[in-house]
This record gives sequence, C-alpha cells and structure tokens, in this order.
Amino acid sequence: MEIGLPKEIKDQEFRVGLSPASVQSLCQQGHQVFVETHAGIGAGFPDEDYLQAGAKIVTTSDQAWNRELVVKVKEPLPAEYGLLQSGQLLFTYLHLAADRTLTEQLIQTNVSAIAYETVEVTLPDRISLPLLTPMSVIAGRLSIQFGARFLERQQGGRGVLLGGIPGVKPGKVVILGGGVVGTEAARIAVGMGAQVTILDINVERLSYLETLFGSRVELLYSSSRHLEQVLPTADLLVGAVLVPGKRAPILVSRALVQKMAAGSVIVDVAVDQGGCIETLHTTSHTDPVYEAEGVLHYGVPNMPGAVPWTATQALNHSTFPFVAKLANHGLKALEKDAALQKGLNVYQQRLVHPAVQQVFPDLAA
Repeated sequence: MEIGLPKEIKDQEFRVGLSPASVQSLCQQGHQVFVETHAGIGAGFPDEDYLQAGAKIVTTSDQAWNRELVVKVKEPLPAEYGLLQSGQLLFTYLHLAADRTLTEQLIQTNVSAIAYETVEVTLPDRISLPLLTPMSVIAGRLSIQFGARFLERQQGGRGVLLGGIPGVKPGKVVILGGGVVGTEAARIAVGMGAQVTILDINVERLSYLETLFGSRVELLYSSSRHLEQVLPTADLLVGAVLVPGKRAPILVSRALVQKMAAGSVIVDVAVDQGGCIETLHTTSHTDPVYEAEGVLHYGVPNMPGAVPWTATQALNHSTFPFVAKLANHGLKALEKDAALQKGLNVYQQRLVHPAVQQVFPDLAA
C-alpha cells in the first residue's frame, strides 16, 4: 500500500505521524511510504533518517496526501481540506465533536476517517483508549509544567512557587478529573511539593487514586458545592475531563472563575474536546494565554507538540500496530480488529461513531 506522511501545519506542531523506525518496519513489509520533506525535522528526524528507513521523500504536501492511507498526528486544517480524497483512509487525531466544519468536510469528500482518540480496547475491568493514553500522560505532566511557568509574575501570574519553601505555604493545584491526565498532573504537582486536590464523579477511581497518593492528595467527589469551596483558593486549575468522543461538559462557570484570585492560572487539557471551563477558548503555542476575569487561561489543544521528540516516539509505540494492520488489510482491518472498528468516525459519507452522532445527529442520517 502507498502511505503518505504529510508535515503537520498546526501552529508549532512538531510531532510527526510516523517515526523512521515505524517507516522502516512498513517498508520491510513491502509498503511504500511517501514522506513530505522536513515532516520529521521538528521531532529530531531529518529526511536522511527516512531515506535510510526506505521512504521516498516528496517535496510538496499534495504528493504526501495523494496516497491510499494518510497517517498524521493532528486533524486536517482548512488549508488541507482540498487535499482530502474520496476513498482515502485517514488515521489521525480528529476530535470531531468540537469541529462540525471538519466533520462535514470528511463526509463530503468520502474519506474513511479513523480517529486515534476513539480506538477502544475492552479490558475485563475497564475501557482503554490506547492511542489517547500516551498523549494524555504527556499533556497531564505538561499542564503542571506550563501552569507553574505562567504563575510566574513575569508571565502575568500571581508570582506563586507551587512547591513553596519552608515558612511559606505551597501553591494550591485543583484538578478536575481523575483519569490519565488528572493522575499525571497530580503526580507532577505532588512531586513539586504543591497542595493538590482532585475532583471526580467516579468514586471507584477516587479510591484507586488514594492507593496511589495516600494523604498527599485531597480527593473529593465532583459537585457544585465542592467546586465552589475549592476554586476560590486555587492558584492553578487543571481541566482534565474526558467523555470519549463527546464534547467536554462545562464544569466551571464564569461566575466561579470570577471568584478565583487575580493572577491565578487555568490550564484546560480538555480544550480539544471543547473545554470544560466556560471562559476558556482555544489558544496556540505561539500565543498560549489570555486573561479573562483576572485569570490567565491556557488553551493550547496540541500540548504534547511542545515535546515532539518524546511525544512522537510515545505515540508511534501505540499507533504502529494499528497502522500496520491498515496498511496490510485496508478497511478489512476493521473487521479483524474490534478496537480499530470503534475508531471509525466517518465512512461512506456518513458519520458513524455513536458518540459523535449524539453531538451532530443531523449528520448521522
């Protein structure tokens, strides 16, 4: 199969859909991989690495897109809509619940679109999202790293050191959601010495988090009352809410944001699914924060793009087995792999993923 690997064009998105190691494996299986020049340079993979792996380097984006299977990291942007082709297989993060325009474009162009974030593996005790997890781990850890930076006075923040020092109390971090993102955010915040609170509606998850953190983290059931109690004293609020395939629910109203201290910081990792903070909108790595109600808001949807060397390899470790199945079997791979089947969002000019159908019911017909 011919596989295209375009260069990402999202603002400061330096990740790449396939590492040279993944490309080498695909070429050894008899596939042809067409890599847009400099697609991997931001992640530390020059064209020479791809050539040595057996790929062909192409000079324009349309030469990479004009293939049976296109592997990316982020969703197609408007400048790429014209490159979508009927019958093409697209494998990437899509987050369609937050983007009606892209959803319509994929339907109109008859692309078979499989979203990393909805590939689902059913385990005995839980549902796993194997292609979302590695980036969630990175985003969770980065949320504290970025939050700590923007709390610095020179960045417009309160001037709070999250870890405090002897004689001065530490900063307070409030995390909405105890899933992968929330857990990793708490891990870093605790390591820095911050005072940490996690809110979640899953009591079993809270019990599990107690086994991880013990008394070092305050664990609360997520309710309006508890939010009203903890937010006014938060120096850093991290939104870590995930409803697979759906838009994130708004948990923090503008009125609650107004009660937060001036110069405090909000980092909403859920922004790629619409965000869970009423006052938050999408930002970019180039212009990451803005002030609303006296609070700094960080809403970059591709946070792991800040650490592309780490993130590309972590993502490829999870995506490659599925890429190989698509390369070897095409759409028939979905019949052989239930997890991959659940990743299918758009097929034969129809929106087919149940969760996204609930967001755009008129596109499901």
